[in-house]
Amino acid sequence: MDSYLIQVNGHGDHAPMRDVHLKSAGNNISPGKAKGRKPRWAVRASEMSKKTFNPVRAIVDSMKVEPNPKKTMISLSLGDPTVFGNLPTNDEVTRAVKEVLDSGQCNGYAPSVGYQSCREAVAVYYNCPEAPLKAQDVILTSGCSQAIELALAVLANPGQNILVPRPGFSLYKTLALSMGIEVKLYNLLPEKAWEIDLEHLESLVDEKTACLIVNNPSNPCGSVFSKRHLQEILAVASRQCVPILADEIYGDMVFADCKYEPIATLSTNVPILSCGGLAKRWLVPGWRMGWILIHDRRDIFGNEIRDGLVRLSQRILGPCTLVQGALERILRRTPPEFYHNTLSILKSNADLCYAALSAIPGLRPVRPSGAMYLMVEIEMEHFPEFENDVEFTERLISEQSVFCLPATCFEYPNFFRVVITVPAEMILEACSRIQEFCEMHYQGAEGAQDLECDK
Repeated sequence: MDSYLIQVNGHGDHAPMRDVHLKSAGNNISPGKAKGRKPRWAVRASEMSKKTFNPVRAIVDSMKVEPNPKKTMISLSLGDPTVFGNLPTNDEVTRAVKEVLDSGQCNGYAPSVGYQSCREAVAVYYNCPEAPLKAQDVILTSGCSQAIELALAVLANPGQNILVPRPGFSLYKTLALSMGIEVKLYNLLPEKAWEIDLEHLESLVDEKTACLIVNNPSNPCGSVFSKRHLQEILAVASRQCVPILADEIYGDMVFADCKYEPIATLSTNVPILSCGGLAKRWLVPGWRMGWILIHDRRDIFGNEIRDGLVRLSQRILGPCTLVQGALERILRRTPPEFYHNTLSILKSNADLCYAALSAIPGLRPVRPSGAMYLMVEIEMEHFPEFENDVEFTERLISEQSVFCLPATCFEYPNFFRVVITVPAEMILEACSRIQEFCEMHYQGAEGAQDLECDK
């Protein structure tokens, strides 16, 4: 191998770097003409970017269809509660941010894991005897999506696998594949109000399984697991020694006839990273404030996972400091009636939608118990002109200007998801158009059969 000497023309300890030459075996080599390399542009996208794939975007972007120009478009596809303006956040929430903005005290960088006082506020809010929390058990993140990303990144290495619900939130797969992590899909059972097929779940575990993702309440299903079922899930995780990543962004967003149980309150030994945030319950998804709650009763995670989360959080230096500064006031001041009113609207919309769709031949809605969604089965044998749920929803757009997300986006074909944050009058109009569409294309005489929520 040739050795090179850098020769600088000039004098003194700080000679100006005007003339720099590379010398090899007594020959000068001009800059940019090093041996064996012809300069050329070779900029390529990274392997990580090539592995990043969002199923929702891939399917929706490929739906080249125009809505019926004679009918106003009604979108039941986007899980953003702010779209139609009928679900504003509470005045105390916005007032808290305004006060922080006016104070000028939160304009600088915060620690990457969040201000200590804000971590303490989250710990106090979620602390309970069954699942105690302290400030050091809280990592603040840029939305719940980043919380999930950090949790995956700290638990799994490339070549390992994670267990993900089917149907399930598409971001789990998007993040995992970009990190070189294999995704194994475990089944949810619509006939059991979307409970987990526990036998199937346990059959997927192997020596490379890094974690189990449990999403409760569920996107896209709108289901809420009972205490009994959560205990069964924990029993599987305990037997297999698999930690749980709990996506609980819709925590406490359950209807009056069901009860939400944070999974960590039922665990005596399974270590859990619970991901949540302000987005859904406080109706401010654009504020990008999330958190990871570290539940580790038996010190299985130990310092290694905690230190890993701290290091990973340093990649972007934490969430918005204005919202951090307002967090304690948001958690403390938001009145209970705000949460109650939001849930009352969602429950009323869910009932309207479920009743209307249940009456349509060829559709089988599954009654939701929380979150912001409802899943509907398409009895494809009664719609033979459509090959699958994507074609069904495409034609629904072109003929009726109603957009529902095909459940192929969630790895669950022949269903579609309805968002129930839409104003009630729009839900009724959309359901009326869906009925007209189904009556136009339905073949056969069998009616829809209800699938009730298993309380």
